[in-house]
Amino acid sequence: KMAADTSVDILQKVLENEILQTAKVVEEHLDAEMQKLDQMDEDELEHLKQRRLEALKKAQQQKQEWLSKGHGEYREIPSERDFFQEVKESKNVVCHFYRDTTFRCQIMDRHLTVLAKKHIETKFLKLNAEKSPFLCERLRIKVLPTLALVKDGKTQDYVVGFTDLGNTDDFTTETLEWRLGCADVINYSGNLMDPPFQSQKKFGTSFTKLDKKTIRGKKYDSDSDDD
Repeated sequence: KMAADTSVDILQKVLENEILQTAKVVEEHLDAEMQKLDQMDEDELEHLKQRRLEALKKAQQQKQEWLSKGHGEYREIPSERDFFQEVKESKNVVCHFYRDTTFRCQIMDRHLTVLAKKHIETKFLKLNAEKSPFLCERLRIKVLPTLALVKDGKTQDYVVGFTDLGNTDDFTTETLEWRLGCADVINYSGNLMDPPFQSQKKFGTSFTKLDKKTIRGKKYDSDSDDD
């Protein structure tokens, strides 16, 4: 028992020492930053202030530009022609190809509505697959819902059904956000190597991209069970 107590004491001392060392490093870093500010003359401080103001102004202008192009909300576009115009004017676009009678498309809608408000840097659209046969043929969209992820006017990736989202109807908005982050179509601040559904072991961590070559058939397959 004494040996065990001694081990605990040693471990506690090691941990305390680690915490003290970390605190010391942080304190030294703060001191250095404070000293740097103290040593700056008025001109340098003014220059720093101007740079920050310019950066804020630029960010605000960028935000206004995005809003003027329809970012910040999840919108339905009426036709294929609109799709080409919309993707031409925005760097990052997520377009949901849906069908009214497909239950899982409604699930996707709920998550995309939230993400559109959060990720103003990306345009979020929806397009009725039955009203866009040419585009669905060209993009080889056969399963609904499908998200086409477009960068610089080119479709780079697809989210087909819920396969990449943990294979469940109950996936979280964070899971979809992670998947869009993997495609670099939004500014994702989390860890891409750590999917939000990783704790649910049965879902695994891998996701698949749409293999265009393996798609066959004329009609849409539905990812929903209630058709």
